[in-house]
Amino acid sequence: MPDDPSPEALDVSFRALGRRDLSAAELRRRLERAGVPEEACAAALARLLEAGYLDDGRFALERARVLAERGQGDAAIRADLERRGVERGLGEAALAGLEPESERARGLAERLGGGTRAARTLARRGFSPESIEDGLGTLVADDP
Repeated sequence: MPDDPSPEALDVSFRALGRRDLSAAELRRRLERAGVPEEACAAALARLLEAGYLDDGRFALERARVLAERGQGDAAIRADLERRGVERGLGEAALAGLEPESERARGLAERLGGGTRAARTLARRGFSPESIEDGLGTLVADDP
């Protein structure tokens, strides 16, 4: 078990977490950039996890929700969570808690007016081909 975290490690951690929620991997990188020694970094992370300030499951759920509301598809959300160091299983659980991707695609396609332009936008935003097809229905086929 790591020793007590240094005041410096906790100070850096609380300042970072005060701005926004972070994954444990993101906070570890912050601490490393701040020059916090590995042992103090591990101790701070352990203390923050134990106290509930860090929770990758909670972080993944909230981050996935925000990205879905911004019109991102599952592949884009999955990639974002992976970049942030969230364990794959937690990322998949977060995706499972969202409105189904095909329904999100349908809503976004309607807002975009359907057609080929909407299909391209959905693809750029990380929606699967199946969700794009479901979301657009026959609109793409009818578009000249």
